[in-house]
Amino acid sequence: MISGAPASGKGTQCQMIVEKYGLVHISTGDLLRAEVSLGTEIGKKAKEYMDNGHLVPDEIVTDMVISRLSREDVKEKGWLLDGYPRSFSQASSLEKLKIRPDIYILLDVPDDILIDRCVGRRLDPVTSKIYHVKNFPPETEEISARLLTRPDDTEEKVKSRLETYKRNTEAILSTYVDLLNKVDGNRSREAVFSEIDSLLQRVQEDAVKSRSLEKSRGDLIPVNSINLNVEASGKDKWRGIPTRLNNIPHSREIREYFYDDVLGATQRAVEDKRVRLKVEINIPELNPEMDVYRIGTLMELVRTLALSFADDGKRVKVCVQGSMGEGALAGMPLQLAGSRKILEYMDWGEYGAKGTFIKIGSIGGREVDEEDDIFILVAPQNAVGNCIIDDMQAMTDAAGDRPVILINPRLKDLPGSSGIMQTMGREERLKYAASFENCYFFRLLYYAGTQYPIMGALRMTYPYRWDLYKRVDEPSGKERYVIIATFPEKPTGDEINDAFEGKPRNKKGSASGIWGFLSGILQA
Repeated sequence: MISGAPASGKGTQCQMIVEKYGLVHISTGDLLRAEVSLGTEIGKKAKEYMDNGHLVPDEIVTDMVISRLSREDVKEKGWLLDGYPRSFSQASSLEKLKIRPDIYILLDVPDDILIDRCVGRRLDPVTSKIYHVKNFPPETEEISARLLTRPDDTEEKVKSRLETYKRNTEAILSTYVDLLNKVDGNRSREAVFSEIDSLLQRVQEDAVKSRSLEKSRGDLIPVNSINLNVEASGKDKWRGIPTRLNNIPHSREIREYFYDDVLGATQRAVEDKRVRLKVEINIPELNPEMDVYRIGTLMELVRTLALSFADDGKRVKVCVQGSMGEGALAGMPLQLAGSRKILEYMDWGEYGAKGTFIKIGSIGGREVDEEDDIFILVAPQNAVGNCIIDDMQAMTDAAGDRPVILINPRLKDLPGSSGIMQTMGREERLKYAASFENCYFFRLLYYAGTQYPIMGALRMTYPYRWDLYKRVDEPSGKERYVIIATFPEKPTGDEINDAFEGKPRNKKGSASGIWGFLSGILQA
């Protein structure tokens, strides 16, 4: 479903969606005109109201929509409902029939921009082409002289239509709040569609993934259709994020969900020839700052990635940094203690992958062999008085254009044992650490200074945008995650604060309040 105020650009976006995804575009205005022109029973009833200047009742409009949704082309290709439902009763009618979209897109444009777009529109009565006095002026003086202003494009009437639209939208948002995705419509049509396209691709990705997590209800619609119809097998339907993430230990299903999520994003990045990648995931069992951190979960994630690439015939080197420092200062980060032995003794499958396609090594230039295709570095991190960056750089230099994937790196500079920060070469070290691009990112968001309750999450899977989720408690005691904003790049703490407070995207402010603590983390 897509919704947008008059002049929001909704028609243009519908056209671009249909062109790419092949969905059946269903607009109630087009349906009304078609039913009336065909002289159908529904069309005759609708015409009586229209001829008398009355609005067509909800039940007639709903009957038309349901009739159109039942046709074979819709079942085969999926559907795009444009500007419908417009009332709570229409939305309720669809809900009773279990007709529900996979996503609800709302084009968000400031009122003053919408009013300017409408009031400035001009119609060429000869060609029926629409111009705008500022944004799209006519090509010649001759055309300019004959342009007309449409009767409903006065400022007073536009404001009235906007108020009607807002009332209608507010009435139905409660029905689709868990599917709602607001898109900033005050941009070029290409930029707007890029964000919508990313959202629709995510719907496809999640629907495909859900096949392995959920039982199908009847036949699944083909993957090139957005309208994939699946339901959970006795559990909450996951739309991007599983629920109950503070329940420790995580269930096998939750862990495998994230393993698959990371794997899909990493595979896409490698297929796109990206060579310096990093995965950052901090669910409680993978967050070393929490006392429920489990080294085994990290090792399972690494094994999932390595075995998948090995199944594709690639030779994978899994690398763990060794002891750092000398004498009394020798040692390694606590997070990695024992990890090399765990990897050595893990079950790597029945086909002897370890030792043939998968080898265990350390971090450093000497570890790079000519036969290696991909390198997975397990949680590389600096320690007090010691820096892993030099060893990593030697390794990436030797690897050349072969992918190097960092899993949960921690590459901030740390002070030496004397408490003094080593500043020599710091700028170069930070620049090198920043040269790795995220192919996957997942971070839970909490109140400042706490790790409970979960307030939301930030997630990115390559090559899609950054999604900001809010966790919502339901009266039944269940919970769900709702996307409240998307970003083309990693958002700052200020941007996250603004999104949770409902402020406009371009408004600047300080990272204060309950989210203020996030700014340092997210800008790292």
